[in-house]
Amino acid sequence: MTAKQHDELLQVLKTRFEQHPHRHAGLRWADVEARLAAQPDKLASLLQMENTGGEPDVVGHDPKTGAFIFFDCALESPRGRRSLCYDREARLSRKHNQPAGSALEMAAAMGVELLTEEQYRALQQLGSFDTKTSSWLQTPPDIRKLGGAIFGDRRYDRVFIYHNGADSYYAARGFRGCLKV
Repeated sequence: MTAKQHDELLQVLKTRFEQHPHRHAGLRWADVEARLAAQPDKLASLLQMENTGGEPDVVGHDPKTGAFIFFDCALESPRGRRSLCYDREARLSRKHNQPAGSALEMAAAMGVELLTEEQYRALQQLGSFDTKTSSWLQTPPDIRKLGGAIFGDRRYDRVFIYHNGADSYYAARGFRGCLKV
C-alpha cells in the first residue's frame, strides 16, 4: 500500500466513522486509528474491503482483546464480491459454468471472514442492508457437509436466512466481511 493509499483510506474510514456514530456508540476514532497504526496488515485488508465496494465501518469493540470489529456496511452486498459460489469445493464441483471464484476463497485472500448468522442479524439492527441483494454467511459444518450453504437478506422489513446449494451463484449474491483489528 502506498503512502497516498494509506492516507486516503484512513480519511475515508474516519469520515464514515463520524457519519455513522450509531454503529459504534461510545467508541473514539483516535483509539481505532491507534490500533490500525499498530497493525498495518489489517489496513491492507480494509483497503480490499473498500476497493470491492464493502464500505467497512467499526460496529463494535471486544473488551477482552481490545479489538475493534469492522463489518462491510454497504447498503447492498459488495459489488466487487458477487457471482461467487460458497467455497472452493463447491466451485470445483461445477462441471459447467464455473464461477470466477468463491466467497470463502476471496475472503481468505482479503484477510477477512464471512459474517456469521449472528453477526448478520446484528448488522441488520444498524440499518436496512441487502434489500435488493443477498450475502453468503458462514455456514455450519453439518449443513455444508450435506452440500448446502446459508445466506441472508432483508425483505419486507424482515431479515431472512435461507439455504441454497453451495455451488450456486447469482449476480445479486456476494458476501460481507468481518475484520477484527
